Amino acid sequence: MKRLFSLFAAMATLLTAGATDGLPSYPETLRDSILAQITGASRPAKEISILKFGARPDGVSDCRPAFEKAMRRADKEGGLTISVPAGEYFMQGPLTLTSNVTINLDSGAVLRFTPDPERYPVVSTSWEGTYLYNYSPMIYGRGLRNVAITGRGTIDGNASTTFATWKPRQREALLRSREMNHNHTPVEERRFGEGSWLRPQLVQLYECSGVTLEGVKIINSPFWCVHLLRSENVVCRGLRYDAKLVNNDGIDPESSRNVLIEEVEFDNGDDNVAIKSGRDDDGRLTAAPSENIVIRRCHFKGLHAVVIGSEMSGGVRNVFVEDCDYAGYCKRGIYVKTNPDRGGYVKGLYVRNCVFDTVEDLFYVTSKYAGEGLESTHFSEISDIVVDGLSCREATGAALVVQGTEQLPVSRVSFDNIRVGKAKTGISFTDTCPVMLGTCAIGPSADIPTQVTAADNIFR
Repeated sequence: MKRLFSLFAAMATLLTAGATDGLPSYPETLRDSILAQITGASRPAKEISILKFGARPDGVSDCRPAFEKAMRRADKEGGLTISVPAGEYFMQGPLTLTSNVTINLDSGAVLRFTPDPERYPVVSTSWEGTYLYNYSPMIYGRGLRNVAITGRGTIDGNASTTFATWKPRQREALLRSREMNHNHTPVEERRFGEGSWLRPQLVQLYECSGVTLEGVKIINSPFWCVHLLRSENVVCRGLRYDAKLVNNDGIDPESSRNVLIEEVEFDNGDDNVAIKSGRDDDGRLTAAPSENIVIRRCHFKGLHAVVIGSEMSGGVRNVFVEDCDYAGYCKRGIYVKTNPDRGGYVKGLYVRNCVFDTVEDLFYVTSKYAGEGLESTHFSEISDIVVDGLSCREATGAALVVQGTEQLPVSRVSFDNIRVGKAKTGISFTDTCPVMLGTCAIGPSADIPTQVTAADNIFR
């Protein structure tokens, strides 16, 4: 295996020799300019306890009316910080947010939602990249400015007995939603909800600007945990997860821009961060990329650490993943997945100083995800990938994989400071050029070569 890797590495270097002029370097200036634009929400000065609005933290009484009153007060006064003291607050339906509001969950405060689907009205949303009407997310805000959820309390989706059991029943509605996507059915006619079995997200912020999610713990989500849909200027900081129900992605920025995700402790039943920009025709027609996303100092645990795709038809650009490590097992470290059904592009993926333990694949880019769409024509453009510092103890599958298509190869790729203790497959690059390899060791690093001895004399 080590000999094969050496041959592959030599071939990659030779094939790109003389063609590496203009390969991208790590763009620190771009990263810093993105960070300078991200402020998140500002906290309103006036603060009122949710208890003043009639909430009873006994785990039984319905506290939703109290939060609705608090939202109306925030509207009336131009902003409000709502403090939530320790206790269990039962919500008989969704919490619909308003602008200029901060909800601060104190340590020991639990916001627990009813698992009864009938309590969640149908709202405008998106489901796996297709715009439609479906059950309201448990915490929902659309078209808002300056919104925050902070503190050391817990958001409990409480979804294990109902929503989490729905996936086996969703296929008919899933296919219908995709058919509506491809046929350009007006969104107003895409009505789901009761009988469709499409699960809602736990937290969805849709077309919002100035958002902070900080410190809280997230558990028992019905579907994706935090869905940032067409939103901008977002800070997700210090979140804590124990979300292992079905498809419990941690954070899904979709068609969103200027997003900072830092110091998050992931422990999810699916992807930790999954960056998306709409599925198929919906993604292509809205032309809304996800862009300017910085992920740093996070601790990954779950299925995949950082994913781009597969619903990324609107494109993704300028994603930074820096100084992250593992809190437990991850199937894949960095994973870019698209195919000719999706189209779109990935321009600018920058990885620096990230460490994993045992993974199946450390770094995997494919333009042929699931082997789908290979007869289609929406080939994805993937370019400008810079990896400077990436390691794992073992890759049971592959260390570095980049798969383009013959019609549109992956271009402008650079790897440096790669350390993999052991790998079944070291390097697999197909339809990819140019590639530059710097310091890379897959398997034990070679030492000083041995000297020739009499036993090595080939002419004896």
